Amino acid sequence: MSAILFVTGTDTGVGKTVTSAWLCLRARSAGLDVAYVKPVQTGLPPGERGSDADHVAGTARVPVFELQRFAQPLAPAVAAELEGITIDLDHLAGSIVTLAQDRDVLIVEGAGGLLVPIAGDRTMADLAKMLAAPLVVVARTGLGTLNHTALTLEAARLRELAVDRIVVADWPSTPSRTEETNRVRLEGMHHRVELLPHLDDLSEMRAADPPPLDLDLAVR
Repeated sequence: MSAILFVTGTDTGVGKTVTSAWLCLRARSAGLDVAYVKPVQTGLPPGERGSDADHVAGTARVPVFELQRFAQPLAPAVAAELEGITIDLDHLAGSIVTLAQDRDVLIVEGAGGLLVPIAGDRTMADLAKMLAAPLVVVARTGLGTLNHTALTLEAARLRELAVDRIVVADWPSTPSRTEETNRVRLEGMHHRVELLPHLDDLSEMRAADPPPLDLDLAVR
């Protein structure tokens, strides 16, 4: 049975792409057939390198897919509207399900946070719901993360979205008191909190030999 994990964040720029690559590497370590998809990439003109999918491909060396791209660095719905396009969410979800077929696990990286609009008032949360995909919530280490994470988890609960794990990205080798107390509080919010160590370069991720991904826990 294929598993789909939907990577979302408590905000933009929190480390979703790094986390997605980390999950892909862990799936490979477990001997699983894994691929990655970015449903909507914004902020890059068509054909330009440097997309999230490019970073995951270079780091995790797995098949990657990007379904739609818009040039402006805005929420997908807004970026699409500026180009006179309305994103077809049903078609997007169908394409993702097709990519998941015949694979053990598909990592889906959303854009921004859970309630970022994709089409009209439909959001990343709606896409995750259509995919029946448990969430990987990526959180910051520092001040403000408790509120942002709690709001994301509450939004997920209200929409009956399962949360597979919280990943605290960019975890320092010597955490401050703020970071340590945040970790403890986050562990009180969810039974499964994982720390993704700070990396100066994504190539360090392969050398770090990440632990295998437990697919049984990923399927809910």
